[in-house]
Amino acid sequence: MNAKNRLIVALDFHTLADVKKLVTALEEHVRYYKVGMELFYATGGEVVTWLKSEGKQVFVDLKLHDIPNTVASGLCSLMALDADMVNVHAGGGFSMMETAVKCLREAAENQGKKTPKIIAVTVLTSIGSDEWKELGHTLSIEETVLCYAKLAKKAGLDGVVSSPQEAKRIREACGDDFLIVTPGIRPIGADINDQNRIATPIVALKNGATHLVIGRPIRAAEDPKLAAIHILNEMEDVL
Repeated sequence: MNAKNRLIVALDFHTLADVKKLVTALEEHVRYYKVGMELFYATGGEVVTWLKSEGKQVFVDLKLHDIPNTVASGLCSLMALDADMVNVHAGGGFSMMETAVKCLREAAENQGKKTPKIIAVTVLTSIGSDEWKELGHTLSIEETVLCYAKLAKKAGLDGVVSSPQEAKRIREACGDDFLIVTPGIRPIGADINDQNRIATPIVALKNGATHLVIGRPIRAAEDPKLAAIHILNEMEDVL
């Protein structure tokens, strides 16, 4: 995969108008976009439909986390949108993940559609070690992420979402074909904002990340297209 297929720009907006403005500004330089809760809850599937009509790839990032049948049914409902990637939360457990994968693939086959990639969120990149301990966890963040990644692979998922700091150990444990989607990416000199476990694009890729999710460093830049091009050039240097 080249850099354009590995950069996912996060569309953290409330309106379709704002989405169209940014996507139009980024032109052909960005092919892959992430639609999260903020945008999906505001616009529903309309934004995904529009992005697909523009020839873009879409990651619907809703982090589904519930009992197995509810998560599986939710994912099957998303099939109508033809998203390229969807996710669940690994904290839902092995049975939830396994049921979700089976139902999603069966639904795709029954509808004659390509199954979207399904990945599991491990530990949010906004959480640091102190907050992690406050939540009562005894394993470290890194060990928990690795445990979740192994469970996701065992359940048949295509990959995980993790911070770039855990990517190297996940790659070693889960093999070359396992997707590692990493938010918490900050180019040199960019503000950290509410992220904790971060890395530059170059470090993330060297650690084994397959996709980099980047929002504010592009979205809030004075010239978003120039910011995206600069990041893509950084990525190409190590690909």
